[in-house]
Amino acid sequence: MNLADTGPLVAIADKNDPDHFRCVSATKTLPKSPLLTTWPCFTEAMYLLHRQGGYWAQAMLWQFRRTGNLVVHELTVAEADRMDVLMKQYRDTPIELADAFLAAIAESQHISRIFTIDQHFRACRFHISGVFNLVS
Repeated sequence: MNLADTGPLVAIADKNDPDHFRCVSATKTLPKSPLLTTWPCFTEAMYLLHRQGGYWAQAMLWQFRRTGNLVVHELTVAEADRMDVLMKQYRDTPIELADAFLAAIAESQHISRIFTIDQHFRACRFHISGVFNLVS
């Protein structure tokens, strides 16, 4: 599975987003499996898509989920506890809730690849392999 941050979700769903073509192209380089995201990332994407294009932009993201191309991960107790630890550990960076959730999933699911347009994941070290393999 490929973890997906908020930015690429917005860019893929909104053809007017400045990162749209770059993110759509990047999806073609990823292994053929659904994107895995979190409810915080999904929520952020919905908020940003509504601001950029209203309901129709949001509808694209819903369709992406409905067709199975996007899976929204359900939080486990262990992942929630790990998010708490990560947010404390990186409080000076700082790491947001959505990013901590992605990092916790990466660790629990042994995923090292994250589809993001943000570079702040490079500053974090996690249990899996030490660093994320960023795709953008």
